[in-house]
Amino acid sequence: MVEFETIKAEEVKFGRNNFIEISRKKAIAESGETEFISIARGFYLADGEKGWKSSITIPSESEKRDKIAELIKTI
Repeated sequence: MVEFETIKAEEVKFGRNNFIEISRKKAIAESGETEFISIARGFYLADGEKGWKSSITIPSESEKRDKIAELIKTI
């Protein structure tokens, strides 16, 4: 079994009811721990709770994050 721990999370709100959450997470299993970056698109439900539409995972290595950030800025 794998448990996930959120280390830090920030939101960017857009539109009426939507947000993108960028977070650093840790996957914890008997075999060890792995940190990663998660980018998830979500929305707020009528009661204020969060709902989720989709997400992707990005490796935590800085050179890969830098390359992805560069592509996002230039595309």
